[in-house]
Amino acid sequence: MIRMRHVMAALGAAALAACASAPVHYYTLIPAPDSGQAESPVAPASFQFELMPVGVPAQDDVPQLVVRQGGQAVALLNGERWAAPLADEVRGALAVELARRTGAQDISGTAPTQGKPVLRIKVDLRRFDSSPGNYALIDATWTIRELGSQAVLTCSSRINENAGQGYAGLVAGHQQALATLAGQIASVAPAMAMGSVPSACPAP
Repeated sequence: MIRMRHVMAALGAAALAACASAPVHYYTLIPAPDSGQAESPVAPASFQFELMPVGVPAQDDVPQLVVRQGGQAVALLNGERWAAPLADEVRGALAVELARRTGAQDISGTAPTQGKPVLRIKVDLRRFDSSPGNYALIDATWTIRELGSQAVLTCSSRINENAGQGYAGLVAGHQQALATLAGQIASVAPAMAMGSVPSACPAP
């Protein structure tokens, strides 16, 4: 019995050592501050925006990266994780890109500047699919509303970007997909700020 306890203790220690040695990598969807420095600076906008909390699919709302394995199977990667909850990562990435592309300020959680129109933007992701080395896909519905006139536009966007090798390449693909989505929203923002609803959603 004593010998068995020693064996079990040794096995437990070995398992703990194996777990401790497995590194955990953390990823963010928020672009680096210098990622757009090569582009011409955007003049400050005459409007402000409020980006609401982003909805994400329940199956992806976990700390781990969730990746496709074949047609139906998925895997949760315990060693590859988001730096913050996925909804916060997506919202942060969109806020940075919207501010960069429009020159407007995200006033979420703060008081708006008087005299400037406020655009309220709501984004819900219906799909957030990841296939390392293949694709990074998002399928989103989004609504942009000018609070003064109540002008509103609701659109859908399906964006499929190539994913580079490795998990860093996959995350970069999702960063690009979110940047494209932000670009579509930004393209209609100036007209919406003036209370003019575009006749059509941005082309995919």
